[in-house]
Formats: sequence, C-alpha cells, structure tokens
Amino acid sequence: MLWLRRHRVLTLAESVFRSHQVVRSRLAASPRLWQQCAQQRRTFAMPAAILSQMDLLGRRYNELQTQLSHNDGSFSSEKIKNLSIEMAELDPKVTAVRTLQAQQHAVAELDEMIAEQSDSDDPDALELRHMAEEERRELLEEINRLESEVVRLMLPRDAADDKSSILEIRAGTGGDEACLFAADILKMYQKVALAKGWKFEVLSISETDLGGCKECVCSLNGRGAYGRMKFESGVHRVQRVPVNDVRVHTSAVSVVVLPEAEEVEVEIDPKDLRIDVYRASGAGGQHVNTTESAVRITHLPTGIVAAVQDERSQHQNKAKALKILRARVFDGIRRARDTERHSMRSSQIGSGDRSERVRTYNFPQSRVSDHRVNVTVFGIDRMLNGELLDDIVDALVVDEQNQLLEQLDSDSLPTTR
Repeated sequence: MLWLRRHRVLTLAESVFRSHQVVRSRLAASPRLWQQCAQQRRTFAMPAAILSQMDLLGRRYNELQTQLSHNDGSFSSEKIKNLSIEMAELDPKVTAVRTLQAQQHAVAELDEMIAEQSDSDDPDALELRHMAEEERRELLEEINRLESEVVRLMLPRDAADDKSSILEIRAGTGGDEACLFAADILKMYQKVALAKGWKFEVLSISETDLGGCKECVCSLNGRGAYGRMKFESGVHRVQRVPVNDVRVHTSAVSVVVLPEAEEVEVEIDPKDLRIDVYRASGAGGQHVNTTESAVRITHLPTGIVAAVQDERSQHQNKAKALKILRARVFDGIRRARDTERHSMRSSQIGSGDRSERVRTYNFPQSRVSDHRVNVTVFGIDRMLNGELLDDIVDALVVDEQNQLLEQLDSDSLPTTR
C-alpha cells in the first residue's frame, strides 16, 4: 500500500493543474470546507456573502449547462444567445472557484495522509510524510493566490471600469505655478496613455503664455482606461521652487475623471440642447476672432455646459463639445443612481484649494505621496514620465477591494445579472 500512496503524492501536483478541467462535473464543495482550511492556515475567513455567492454561481452555472445541453428545440435563438452569454460571463468565476475547491480537497487528502503516517517510524512512511508536507506547502501557496483571485472576481464591479475615460484638469491655487503643474500632469497622463496603448486626444485646452494650462479636457480611449484612471480624481498638490524664486511654493491642480458615454447609453434629445457659436479667443492663428468656430452647448434639463474652441472647424468643435457633454450627463445619471459612489463628480472637483489634496508631489525631495493609502514613491521625474503611476494605482485598487470586503460584513452581494 505504501507504494500506492507514494505514487499518489507524486502525481498529485499534476492532477491539481488538470482539476479545473475535470472538476466541472463535480458538485460544489461546502462553504464549511473553505472556513476549515482558512482556520488551519490562520488566514482571513472568507466573508459569508462571498461564500453564498460562490454557491449561487455554481448552481446557476449547472442550470445553464443543463438547459443548453438538453434543449429540445423549444428555445428561441435569442434565448439561446442570452443563456450562452450569461454562461460565458460566469465561466471565469466558476472555474476559479472550482479550481480552488479542488485544491482544498487535495490539501484535506494530504492532511489525512500525513495524520496516518504521523506515528510511524518506518523510513518509507517518513519519506512519504515529508513528500506530502512539501506538496501541501506548495498547494497552500497556490490556494492563497486563488483566494485573492476569487475575491477579486466576486466583489461588486463597476461596469464603467471597462470604458474609456474623459479627464478634466484645472489649475487651482498657485497662479502661474499651478498652470505649469497642470501642464505637467497633462503630459504625464499622455505618457501613461501611450504606454497602455490608449488613444490620447485633447478635446479642449486653455493655455497660458508661459506654457502652462489653465484648464484642459482630454480623452483616453481604450478598454479599462476609466477603471485605472478613476483614482486620479481629486486635488493634486505640488511643492517646488519656481524658476524665478528661491523659496518652495505650493500649488494645486484638480482632476476629474469621467467614464466616456456611448450614444446608446445617454440619449440626449436635440430639443434639450442650446448651441451657441462665437469667435474663438487666444492662440490659434488667423482664424481666431475672425470666424465663429467656437461652440458652447448647454443641456437645458440639467444646466450642464461644454465649450470647445480648439479646432478651426465649427463642426469639429461641436462634435468634441457633444462628447464632453454626454460624459458629464452620463456621470450625473450615475450619481443620481448611486449617490454613495466614491467617484461622485461633486466631490471630485473641489475648489482647487491645497487643503483638499489626494496626492502631493514634493520636488525638493523627489517624492510623491498618495494620502489615501499612505503610499510614497521616490523619483518624481519617473512619476511625471508615467513610469510610477501604476505603483500607486495598484495600491488604490487593493484599498478599494478591502473597503468592499468590509462592507460585506453587513451587506450582501448583488446578483450577477
């Protein structure tokens, strides 16, 4: 029997990696198994809401499999399509859960094997126990990774995270220095977009004679742009010595991040719009103040306004203004639907005052500190080059997930559809 058990341990690792393909036909493990494993490893106990959701997802996935495999022809093509879409959406979650459950079963079997050999002094039994303990350690490491993945998949997710984003950057306290820093922030986001493969476009900008930026609206088009950039919302404070001074000055820039809205998501009645055209002002060439190319659009039901004057063509300015307006109206709808969202635009804009900061850029110390998660990175040149932003955003993502986990102590997860 010993050689059979030895073979069982040696082949266990391979079987575990195949488990996510085989385990689909097995029943979902009891949530109690998860809690027992967590207690053995002295890790956090999975929130009851997630355990319940795991069970519900497994049951629903099995129902969908049964319905699709036993279709007697009574289902319409539309229903089959909807069932298939729902099953595809559930697949990564169910696969992760069942893979994790298979790993937990494997650990339980190893624990039983180790217990059986704990009192034996036989050399073969000792070797078998050592092999089982080593395999158990490797499985527990994989379980820890899978737990994090399952939590990430099960937590409530903002559907807007996959969207493109629109950023609004405004210089606040600090005069010319604030405008110069706003231009630096704009360039940083442009470099981040380039590194991520997102399309970057300036929709509207008001510049200063010194090369600063009073206000800018830009778009970052690419899947997941909003989910990563939404954490930039807030007031960014900069501490640095101006070129013509020897003292450290403090300035502030406010950033608003909105999910870009599609036309099908926000239906705006043309009757609800007031469109004003006027002559552009500022830098721009011979067309400035000679043609009415600038466009200002007002959404009458909400009073939301968007104005663009950067392009020579009135038609192009109108298209950009509508894009900005649609995003702002969409954000208003989202805020009305969920007033507790942390990315509410009213809380994002602020006054630009240096006391309402989310992040500080300290040039003398080459330090960037995010005050929401107490994360500090060094190398301000690399930060403004877009190289270090992910380090801060990753910490903010984890913090957001932790906050959602805390909420699950008293709240239940929403349904998957």
